[in-house]
Amino acid sequence: MFRELVRKHKELPKDICIEVLKNETRGVLSVLGDNDYPYGMPMNHFYNEEDGKIYFHCGNVGHRLESLRKHDKVSFCCYDQGYKNEGEWHYNVKSVIAFGRIKIVDDADKIVDISTKLCDKFPCGEGYAEKEIAAALHRTLLLEMTVEHMCGKLVTEL
Repeated sequence: MFRELVRKHKELPKDICIEVLKNETRGVLSVLGDNDYPYGMPMNHFYNEEDGKIYFHCGNVGHRLESLRKHDKVSFCCYDQGYKNEGEWHYNVKSVIAFGRIKIVDDADKIVDISTKLCDKFPCGEGYAEKEIAAALHRTLLLEMTVEHMCGKLVTEL
């Protein structure tokens, strides 16, 4: 059902893909938007090792949410900061793309738990997560992406 990578020698093993998802703070979530146009938006995310799912928080209105209510299939692309080998001008970047389905979680306890873990990825400062959650919980939803296929590759910018 999902395509194989053409350049197999560039493929990243699953554990490296998971490391990229765990360590990076954002990527692009793409949904099927209005009139079947792809709609991609930058999103902060949290990869949960316990269940292998990717979580996003969002408001309870908007284009993204309307699109997800019509069509739950999505893709999420995430990539690292890259590195340069000595003497080279170009970056080598690890990229991951995950395909799957999203469901909307409106359970307050789960929203608090995952949102707190997401905040821990950022240097927000003591008490920031609690303050934000208290102020915005009533208008926050959690998106839970069940990954059906994931692949990664090392991209050399040339």
